[in-house]
Amino acid sequence: MTDLQIERHDIKGLGGLPIAVHVVGQGRDLVLIHGYFSNAWTNWIRYGHAAKLVEAGFRLIMPDLRGHGESGKPHDAADYPADALTDDNLALVEQMGLTDYDLGGYSLGARTTVRMLARGATPRRVILAGMGLRGLTKTLDKGGYYKKVLTNLGTFERGTSEWMTEAFLKTTKGDPVAMLHILNTFVDTDEATIAGFQQPTEVICGADDQDNGIAQELVDALPNGRYVEIPGNHMNAVTRKELGQAMVDFLTA
Repeated sequence: MTDLQIERHDIKGLGGLPIAVHVVGQGRDLVLIHGYFSNAWTNWIRYGHAAKLVEAGFRLIMPDLRGHGESGKPHDAADYPADALTDDNLALVEQMGLTDYDLGGYSLGARTTVRMLARGATPRRVILAGMGLRGLTKTLDKGGYYKKVLTNLGTFERGTSEWMTEAFLKTTKGDPVAMLHILNTFVDTDEATIAGFQQPTEVICGADDQDNGIAQELVDALPNGRYVEIPGNHMNAVTRKELGQAMVDFLTA
């Protein structure tokens, strides 16, 4: 959907880095955070999820993470300290004056959501998509895979997982140097902390997606979690209309 009236805002992230925030719709505030290599447009707008949520009565607040999309992409490793993405998004909540809001994300966005909760964010409801328990407790589990892709671009055989990952980086015009530094921002969240999150939480995951561990294990660790399975794997579940529908169903129940 491209006929949405999307406003561009900029906030100051950690160290004053400009973070682009895309805002659309009217109604209850919903912050949505995209995945690694992606951006707000690709994750939420391109496949119609944003339009569906706007129609359901939400104002969407969709940042581009540091190093991604239209946000700042510095090449200095010092600009990517541990938990930097969390700092940026806590700054977003504060600078946009959000008090009663919902919060969610896909993949790295879900991990960032969990880090925000661990550090005191207080959304009313939470959506964790494309995420299992291992992806939160052992965040660099796949770090070696991404380092391999980012440091060997252009060498992978067509159709391999690495080739597909590189192709996605190209479609989002991702910056390989920034992407490599992003790996240094990952922080684990232990199971005891996750067990302390009281918010109603919907875990949405593709039926063939175990990239970040087992979604049901995450639901079991949460005191107030529910699981919704949608078609697809980690790369393509985000393109399915079922993702947006599951979010609407949860947030309007």
